[in-house]
Amino acid sequence: MTAGLFIAIQENMIEKKPVVFKSPDLSKMREVIIDHRTKIYIALDADASEAKSRYLANLKNRKP
Repeated sequence: MTAGLFIAIQENMIEKKPVVFKSPDLSKMREVIIDHRTKIYIALDADASEAKSRYLANLKNRKP
């Protein structure tokens, strides 16, 4: 006679909470065009030229 495998199921199973991603509201941000295929969004009171130069500087420092 073979022994069966019995698994005890607990009554109080722990349910995982769904992951909620909160996207920023783009209507409250300003679009800065980097090149023909890249756009970044910054705060309305931020400087567009500084944001563009910071983005390009970070792009150069990335590892391939």
